[in-house]
Amino acid sequence: MLKVFLVEDEIIIRNGVKNNIPWEQEGFTFVGEAGDGELAWPLIKQTKPDILITDIRMPFMDGLELSGLVRKELPDTKIIILSGYSEFDYAKQAINLGVANYLLKPISGEKLLEAVKQVADIIREERAQTLLVEQYRLENGENVKVEKIRLFEQIVAGTATTREILDRGELLELDLAAPFYTVLLLKLVDSGESMDSSAQVMEASEKVDEAIMKNPEFFAVERGLEGLAILMKSEEERQAGTKLMNLEKEIQEILTQYPEVSYFGGAGETVQRMRDIRRSYIGASKAFASRFFTEKNRFLTVEQIRELKPAGMKDMSLKSVDASKINRKLVEDFLKSGLEEETKNFVEEYFKNIGHENYESLMFCHYLIVDMNLCASHFLESIGIDSALLPAQCRDVGEFADSLQCEEGMISYVTKLFTETIRLRDKSSRNKYMELITAAQKIILENFQNNEFSMNQAAAMVNLSPGYFSTLFRQETGVSFVEHLTGIRLEKAKALLMCTNMRSSEIAYEVGYKDAHYFSYIFKKVCGCTPKEYRARKGEDNV
Repeated sequence: MLKVFLVEDEIIIRNGVKNNIPWEQEGFTFVGEAGDGELAWPLIKQTKPDILITDIRMPFMDGLELSGLVRKELPDTKIIILSGYSEFDYAKQAINLGVANYLLKPISGEKLLEAVKQVADIIREERAQTLLVEQYRLENGENVKVEKIRLFEQIVAGTATTREILDRGELLELDLAAPFYTVLLLKLVDSGESMDSSAQVMEASEKVDEAIMKNPEFFAVERGLEGLAILMKSEEERQAGTKLMNLEKEIQEILTQYPEVSYFGGAGETVQRMRDIRRSYIGASKAFASRFFTEKNRFLTVEQIRELKPAGMKDMSLKSVDASKINRKLVEDFLKSGLEEETKNFVEEYFKNIGHENYESLMFCHYLIVDMNLCASHFLESIGIDSALLPAQCRDVGEFADSLQCEEGMISYVTKLFTETIRLRDKSSRNKYMELITAAQKIILENFQNNEFSMNQAAAMVNLSPGYFSTLFRQETGVSFVEHLTGIRLEKAKALLMCTNMRSSEIAYEVGYKDAHYFSYIFKKVCGCTPKEYRARKGEDNV
């Protein structure tokens, strides 16, 4: 109910307004009264009325002075001025203060109530518009995020012309024109050493995302568990390196608050033409894949990876094939968090660093193939997947080992093995993600009546960041969180309209809407008719 406060120095009039108008019955709450502005002001600050009715001429502090204070500190409060004076100056001052209505005394309770109702309609309309804007922002925000991801994918895939990219960017309020471009792939990971390390990653990721998204020279999109992909614009080629350094410093500063969180970034070469961004992306992917071969907490460019030798990888002797000299941890780490499209780069880099001369040993080649196969099988079993699900050409090592006597053959086999392993991992992960979404849908059903319920709360309940939850929810269900929540609320509202005699305002509150006007707007937008028109169908069905 809307709250009403009355300020009137004539006690007879004050009591008449207070007692002779059925405020509760008319949908209002009478929250206070006072005989002058000075006494009224502290009570008004405390009760924060929606509508203030005040006399204009009072001792100590008149209605105009009180109205000025209210307009300054409580701008949403609507003011109705009562006056026994019809002088134009008073009306003009009241208008300048932005009062909602100016009424001359004496006035009947019926006329006053009519004026209050008119002001109440204005308040409800304004609130409905505010809610509409917020709803639009939420819905459009999710849609824009998805469209930006699609645009980025088109850019790096090279499937759109420069004009198409610029036009779509403009629709998304992105200025993508620049002399130079560089692609950066970035990911934050936890150490896994404590219970709250994953929570630290989530919180740190939100701060890093915020820092990157606010920079107009970065076009960044979330890749879920794969981290961020960033298209960096530069005026000059040499600026790219400086910008990467500055971004890395900013990330390092943020992560000082999160000791269990590390990062890695892979940057491609800087290119001039938009059609060459794909080349920069491929280079960034190679640099990003090298995170398994080098220390964490650094940005690495595609030019730098040629000079790297992986930490812990030692030269191998043909005289003695020692299993301890094969860095299996690199393989295990890659199978845990590597991407399918990174497999070929990883395998080539891994084999290169073992040393070409070692592949002249048939014994070593067979040993390495068996070891890689065992590593993949062990990994799958560790995450609850039967290694028998691998294709036959990956499982039957003995049948194919004799043909894998050269470096090229080994790389081809291991690439296939790891690709199939990661596909099984990702399929299992998608099933787990679907379980999370199913849990989220259950949470929505349990909380849709709460008008304060939001996507951020749902995301927190399934331990995902809001950004990733939004992307995952749309990916798995085909609709946004807001669309899903709205659908549930309106289906429940339809049932209540047809099966109960509840008023539309009561139904609005019952299904999670604060405001009946906004509920009617959403109902008509989605269902094509107002709640009243929908309920009228019940009578038509009985004809």
